[in-house]
This record gives sequence, C-alpha cells and structure tokens, in this order.
Amino acid sequence: MKTAIIFGINGQDGFYLSVLLQKMEYKVIGISRTDSNTDLTNFESVSELVKKTTPNLIFHLAANSTTRHDALFENHATISTGTFNILEAVKIYSPKTKVFISGSGLQFVNKEKPIKESDSFEARDPYSVSRIQSAYAARYYRKLGLQVYVGYFFNHDSPRRTERHMAKKITEAVKRIANGSNEKLEIGDISVIKEWTYAGDIVEGILTLVLQDNIYEANISSGIGHSIEEWLNVCFLSIDEKWQDHIKLKNDFSPEYKMLVSDPTIITSLGWSPKVSFEELAKMMINQ
Repeated sequence: MKTAIIFGINGQDGFYLSVLLQKMEYKVIGISRTDSNTDLTNFESVSELVKKTTPNLIFHLAANSTTRHDALFENHATISTGTFNILEAVKIYSPKTKVFISGSGLQFVNKEKPIKESDSFEARDPYSVSRIQSAYAARYYRKLGLQVYVGYFFNHDSPRRTERHMAKKITEAVKRIANGSNEKLEIGDISVIKEWTYAGDIVEGILTLVLQDNIYEANISSGIGHSIEEWLNVCFLSIDEKWQDHIKLKNDFSPEYKMLVSDPTIITSLGWSPKVSFEELAKMMINQ
C-alpha cells in the first residue's frame, strides 16, 4: 500500500486531502501541529517518522494562517523550520518521496491584478516571510534532486472553516439569523475582491500537481474573484433577507488588500479546474 504523510491534518485542506487519498487507497499518516508523537519543528522527530515510513508523498499544510506579527515565531517554526526539517529528512532517508509545500498568494507583490507564479515575492508580514523562505527552500532542494512541489493557495473555504475566516463568519451569522437572532454582524470593507473556491476542489488540484513530473510550482486556485458584498448577497438571499438589515460596516477599516486573485493558467493546463461554484459553496456552508 502507498503511504502519504499530511502535516496539518486538522485543517480543512488536511481533512479533504486525507479523504481523497484514502479513496485512492493510500495509507494516510496525519500529523497536527499539536501532535504528541511527531513534532514538525524538531528535525530528529520528523526524520524518525520519514525514516520509519519512507512515504510516497508528504504534504506540508501546517500553519497558523494569520499575518499578525504576534504569530511571528509560531509561523517561522511551523512553516519555515518545518519545511527544512521535512526536506532534509527526505533527502537523507527517503529521496524518492514527492513533497508538497503549501504557499500563499499573500507572499507575492500585489498590484491588484491576477497574480502569476513568476511574479516577485514581497515580505509584507511575518507570514509571507515564512512562506517565501519555504518556497526558496523547495527550489534549493529541487536542485539537490528531490521532487518538491509548491502550490500557492488563494482564498478557499468549506464548512470546516472556523469563524475567524470571513466566509464562515458570514454563513454562521446567516444561520443564526434564520433561526431568529436579531444580531448585527460587523464587517470591514465589503468591496474587497478575492477568490471563494471550495477546499475539496483545491485538494484535487494539489494531487493534480503532485502526481505529474514536469511542473513544480503552480497557483492552485480558480482565478475567479468575487467581492465580500457578493458573498453577503448570495448568503442572505438564501434565507430571503437583505444583508443591509443585518450588517454593520466598519467605516474606519483598512483592508490588507483590495483584490487578491490569481492567474491559474498553469494548473488548468494540467487538466484541473474547480467544480463547485460560488453559489454552490455558499449553499453548502449554510446547509451544513
């Protein structure tokens, strides 16, 4: 039986990827950031796991997905150090293992137009610094002969999101309001445009990238942008309400970006595209 290790099994991507791999008859070893058996930030711990299992695939999805400065050391340890630990362990003990490293659209210069993989990186916050370092580590180990892939993620959601993410925050409020809540949800700039792709589709994109041998870096994303206002519209219309009656806007709010949308040409050239539409994703998150 083929084996895959997923670092970051507890996140939405780790969950859907695990389900998909098991359907493909992989034995899945899942590691969370709080796992007591394998510590991603400790080389000896990671190398012991790699040496023992010699997996076919490793996926590094673990991260605290926040750009806050106070997460500086946590993100460095998990994303940057974790990447080096995985790659060095693979180099020594399992050089035929294919490794996937997750990246982010946030690590690129954002000129409010579709971002390409060839665009320049920008160290705009501690999170992007860690992501940039991981991408360069992947390129370095690729030169040493390892098959290391980097998939750059843009916004994607699912019912497994937490409420600190905008899509989930809104759909959970919609469900409460449908059940009689009189609350008003406070939101910042609703003109911000980003992608709203289903995480279950994204993990299929990850495997599309990893299970071929010619392309090693790609945006795994839809390239389709919608504003937060559009999300509000589709969510509140599903319960026959107007979002304007339930949302309070923060007038003094300054968003990190006005638009964060990708150019998915490379990944679509490999035959992948998302299946779940914007409207279907909203319905899924409200009904589950």
